[in-house]
Amino acid sequence: MSEPAPATTLPTLDPDAVHLVVLTGMSGGGKTVALRALEDLEFYCVDNLPTGLLPQLVPAVLKNHGGRQRRIAVGVDVRNPGEDLEQMPVVLSGLAASGVQVHLIFLDCRDDVLIKRYSETRRRHPLALRGVSLADAIANERRLLRPLMAIAERVIDSSELNVHQLRRLVAAGYAQAAARLTLMFQSFAFRRGLPLDADFVFDARCLPNPHWKPELRPLSGKDAPVREFLEAEPLVAEYYADTARWLDAWLPRFEQDDRSYVTIAIGCTGGRHRSVYLVEKLAAHYRAQRESVLTFHRELE
Repeated sequence: MSEPAPATTLPTLDPDAVHLVVLTGMSGGGKTVALRALEDLEFYCVDNLPTGLLPQLVPAVLKNHGGRQRRIAVGVDVRNPGEDLEQMPVVLSGLAASGVQVHLIFLDCRDDVLIKRYSETRRRHPLALRGVSLADAIANERRLLRPLMAIAERVIDSSELNVHQLRRLVAAGYAQAAARLTLMFQSFAFRRGLPLDADFVFDARCLPNPHWKPELRPLSGKDAPVREFLEAEPLVAEYYADTARWLDAWLPRFEQDDRSYVTIAIGCTGGRHRSVYLVEKLAAHYRAQRESVLTFHRELE
């Protein structure tokens, strides 16, 4: 699948301002994915906060974090009462007038794709009450949210985006308060295909596999027994050192080329042990040097 269209590019944040990102939109459109992406970027995130509490949230977060936490994200959807949604434009205007940089992002999606997503996940739409069809619930939700869509700073249509592309789009748009290269380290299973948005792919299938140890099989590369197994293998240490050395040499070239986001994918057979371990170890290495380092374990999500 191709990369998201440039028209969906999100604004880079001013590091000195207080920012409130409000994520709203169609249920099943990707708000949860977007909120998790912002949480990975160290936003203070709250899901489904009543509109009336928004003016209290910002000063409370600033006070509780000594003024250091200046990026806040809130998810808002039709689980809020109708009068709450109607008050949203007034509340956001008041926050903007007080000096908060407000960003209203609307996650949209075609009705046929929403119906397919609900059918696949077997989740119930929040407006699909007894006697109300899924199609009618979606139509009613679209009607209720139309005023918010009209005033949104950005509308993202997730119909043709997979979870990983949407996550990358949001992270790339909001990562750079520090104006430096953001790194996304991603683990995956080769048997489920390559990540479509990876800039570099490393193959860890040549390394000793914890899967063949029955006591390690149900665990992941985040668990201590798996880490201890892999750290005892000289080949794993050599692989890690060579990979880190290569990235240390070449990532500065991408920064010089004004790249803002690079995804490094590491795969193994099942995407649970070797690749997860290496992603976590490399991310820890670069977090000691950089502010914007993200991780995503595709097969563990």
